[in-house]
Amino acid sequence: MEFVRHLLVFLHLLGMAMLIGTLMLQLKVGKDAPVNKGWLHGAGVQLVTGLALMLLAPLTNQDYNHMKLGIKLLVLVVIGVLAVLYVTKDKAPKWFSPTLGGLVVLNVGLAVFWA
Repeated sequence: MEFVRHLLVFLHLLGMAMLIGTLMLQLKVGKDAPVNKGWLHGAGVQLVTGLALMLLAPLTNQDYNHMKLGIKLLVLVVIGVLAVLYVTKDKAPKWFSPTLGGLVVLNVGLAVFWA
C-alpha cells in the first residue's frame, strides 16, 4: 500500500509541474494567445491524485490536516473553473496568466509551508 501512496504523491507532483510548465508556456506565447489546455490537464491530475491520497489515508495510517487540504482544494477548483471558462475563448484576458500563476504558487506554498 505504501508503494501506491508514493506513486500517487509522484503523480500529484507531476500535476503541479504541469501547472507550472503551462504557466511558463502561457507567459511565453503572450497575453493575446489562447489558453493552453495544460491548465485543465494539470488541474485534473492534481484533483484526482489529491482525492485518491485523501481516500487512501486511513489505509496507510496517514493523518492529514483537513483544513489545509480543503483550502488547497478550493484554490485548485478556482484554477480549474477559470481554465474551463477561458479555454474555449480565442484569447485570454490580460489578468489570466498572472492570476492562475499566483494561485498555483499559493497552492505549492500551502503544501510546503503549512505543516
